[in-house]
Amino acid sequence: MIQFYAPDIADTLTLPESDSQHAVRVLRLREGDELTVVDGKGRRYRCVITGAHQRHTTVEILSSETLLPSWSGEIVAAVAPSKHLDRMEWMTEKLTEIGVDRIIPLLCRRSERRELKPERLEKIAVAAMKQSLKAVLPVVEPMTPVGEVTARYAGAQALIAYCDRSIPRRELVATYRSGVPVTAIMIGPEGDFAPEEIQAALDAGWKPVALGPERLRTETAALRAVDAIHILDQYRSITDNPEI
Repeated sequence: MIQFYAPDIADTLTLPESDSQHAVRVLRLREGDELTVVDGKGRRYRCVITGAHQRHTTVEILSSETLLPSWSGEIVAAVAPSKHLDRMEWMTEKLTEIGVDRIIPLLCRRSERRELKPERLEKIAVAAMKQSLKAVLPVVEPMTPVGEVTARYAGAQALIAYCDRSIPRRELVATYRSGVPVTAIMIGPEGDFAPEEIQAALDAGWKPVALGPERLRTETAALRAVDAIHILDQYRSITDNPEI
C-alpha cells in the first residue's frame, strides 16, 4: 500500500504539491484511480482521483477509518542532537516507524549542535509515517532548552537517561510504569548532561534510568528507550489479557 499525506484532505479534497507530483508524475495515476490518504491526525481515507494535476490533484473521499496509535498514552522523546545532522535525521525516521508522539531536540550545556531547523526533520517524519502505514504524525519541535523540557514534563512519568555513574540510576525496565497518560524520556548530548542539568531534573521529579551496561550513541539510546517502552507496554497487555 502506498499512502499519501494531506493534513487537510477532508476540507480541501486536494493533495499537496509534493504528493500530487508523486501520484501523477511518478505513479502515473489518472482520473478514476483510487489511492489512500492519511491526515497525520489518525484518519485514513480511501479516495478516487477526480482531477489529476501534478501540483494540486483533487479527489473524492469514498470511505475513511480511524487508525489511532497502538500504544497507550503519549510518548515524548527529548534528545540532544549529535554533531552530525544525518544521525538526527535517521533517529527521527526510526522513532516515527517505531511509534512516538513528540520529538524534541534538546539544547544542553554540552551540546555540540546548537541550532537545528525542524522542517527537514518534519519531512522525514512524514515519509516514515507513510512508509510504516501509520496515520498519526509525531510533532517535531524546534530546538528547546533542557530546562524548559525539564519543567514542562515534571508532572508526567519523566525519565532521564545519562552516563554519569556517580549519580545512581535504575534500569529503565525496573522504573517504567505502563498505562500512564504521558511518558517523557530525555537523552543527553554526546558529552552527556552536565551534572547540574541532571540534578535539576531529579529535583523536578524526573527518575534516573540506565539503558544497559553499554555506552550508546545518543540516537541509539533514544531508539532503545522508546522500543523498550513499547515492549514493556505489550508485555503488560499480554499479561493483563492472557487470551491474546
